Amino acid sequence: MSEPMIWSYLLHLSTHMWGDEHSTSSGYYLPDPYTPENNVDLATWDDTVRALGERNYNMVIIDLGDAVKYESHPEICAPDAWDKDFLKKKLDEMRALGIEPIPKLNFSACHHTWLKEYTRMVSSPIYYRVCADLIKEVCELFGNPRLFHLGFDEEIELLQRNREKVIVRGEKLWFHDLFFFAAECEKYGARPWIWSDYFWHHPDQFKKNMPKSILQSNWFYNTFQDWPEGHRYRTAIETYDALDELGYDQVPTGSTWSRHKNLYQTVAYAKNRLNPDLVKGFMTAPWIMTTRENRFRLLDDADRLFVAREKLYPETL
Repeated sequence: MSEPMIWSYLLHLSTHMWGDEHSTSSGYYLPDPYTPENNVDLATWDDTVRALGERNYNMVIIDLGDAVKYESHPEICAPDAWDKDFLKKKLDEMRALGIEPIPKLNFSACHHTWLKEYTRMVSSPIYYRVCADLIKEVCELFGNPRLFHLGFDEEIELLQRNREKVIVRGEKLWFHDLFFFAAECEKYGARPWIWSDYFWHHPDQFKKNMPKSILQSNWFYNTFQDWPEGHRYRTAIETYDALDELGYDQVPTGSTWSRHKNLYQTVAYAKNRLNPDLVKGFMTAPWIMTTRENRFRLLDDADRLFVAREKLYPETL
């Protein structure tokens, strides 16, 4: 029996992905200035989860980062990290609403501020040991989840230009590390899941090396239109078709971050153009922090994917 179609929402517990205490601001939606704490508002978290349950979401991907009190590596934990028992309680609350919680630890060198001192040790024996410990602990915490999101996006020099250090793994090392993380997830029964933008910059290497066992989430947050040949937006949109033609399972991802109509357009594009056997579901990624001032936008994002589902996939409700 096949798994039900995924209708998922990316929820941030950690905010330490996009910059560090020495980086300039990356945008209005990120913490500015940087603080050691993640500053998640519990009431906003609960309101968002409740809204997702009311809108029949069946999955939440939780950006964990340094926001959990890890027993294996307490040195990376933020001062306001959640106790593991408390997080387990929150995961059970999701499950009671019919929502499957899925962990996310982003191991992209562009989004790993949460790893603290280990960001300077990428691809070293110490780095592999620490990351393996964290994957094991998270899988145990989530009761051996069937999926594990590894991030692995945007590892390019341009997006790190304001950092103290720039880390971009070459082709062989990038895939070596991806395979390492994927294998660690698979040890505990979790299918590895990544963002697909590596394809935008390295399509030939992706085709040659990327295994079909890794679930893909290409993402695009702007307007679906006939962008000029070679435009980065056109490349992003066409990656949905390329993944489909290559036979990869995918969960297309949209957002209200840039355009309010994007989520409806994302679902419509996939429904009209992609192989339904390969489209495993959809994700909305608000890319705003779980804070009181963001409550309206968090709920608006949840609404917009729900409306797209109502109109285009009513049979799944």
